[in-house]
Amino acid sequence: MTAEVGAARRYVGRFAPSPTGPLHAGSLVAALASWLDARAHRGQWLVRIEDVDTPRCVPGADRLILQQLASCGMVPDAPPQWQSTRSPLYQRALDQLVAQGHAYPCACSRKDIEDAHAAQGHTRERHAALPYPGTCRHGLQGRAGRAWRFNVTDFKQKQALALDGKAPSATKIIANHLLQWEDRRLGLQQQNVEQAVGDFILRRADGLWAYQLAVVVDDADQGVTDVVRGEDLADNTPRQILLQQALGVPMPRYLHTPLVCGDNGEKLSKQNGARALDLSHPLQALDDAARVLGLPPLPAPHSPCISDALTLWVAAWRRNYNGAP
Repeated sequence: MTAEVGAARRYVGRFAPSPTGPLHAGSLVAALASWLDARAHRGQWLVRIEDVDTPRCVPGADRLILQQLASCGMVPDAPPQWQSTRSPLYQRALDQLVAQGHAYPCACSRKDIEDAHAAQGHTRERHAALPYPGTCRHGLQGRAGRAWRFNVTDFKQKQALALDGKAPSATKIIANHLLQWEDRRLGLQQQNVEQAVGDFILRRADGLWAYQLAVVVDDADQGVTDVVRGEDLADNTPRQILLQQALGVPMPRYLHTPLVCGDNGEKLSKQNGARALDLSHPLQALDDAARVLGLPPLPAPHSPCISDALTLWVAAWRRNYNGAP
């Protein structure tokens, strides 16, 4: 199903934080953007707690995040869901991919991958992961499988054959090894997944589910039509599109929001010490987030209440972001 068909369905958006700590300024921007987009489309707004990476989760952070959202006037339209309760859905999806020949077991450790690249004279760029070299794509060679990977190369070849002679989709085109898609804010995007990432992980060696598979399964199961999230996640989109195609589920529309950066110029995140939101004055925190999104500041000297401020920004969002109805 194409994005155009998916857009004809009733709008469903979501905010999907990881409970690795309380919300910070950057995560509030993503939360506000997803909430405003849902309200601008008169749709449904969901919250999903992405807690599959259990070693990184902080006890109680999920409840704290929900409280922080509520204090900012953002309450989900349905009960929140936790990824940690949804393992059977992920297993079913992996079983489907294996049965279709789109996934295979992998015995490689990170050192194995680094050694394979070093043997070819490749070095790792700062903050960049080394693409998987395909070592186990054609068999384990007597080693024990540790993880499961999506066979990008094989799937793209099969897709190219299936699309031969057919009119290309307006929103996802596989041509010259590039996967292209349209972002509602960033415009036309493209990535050679094979070259940039390689065959990516679906289930990790420690048994935990990978983000890419979990998010695709959850978005499809919850009927999400529009994904609004931070720009740092844009490079995940092509992997997720490939999985959507392989699993036969609709592709949402995507909008990636501006990032909040720290003093060092890098994305503000919990990993680099981002401070928890000070919500003693939630309206001020929301106003700061709205400015990052290019929305008008609150009128001075008498600021409105939170609900009135959100109403103001919904109207501005309709004007600024792709003419939401």
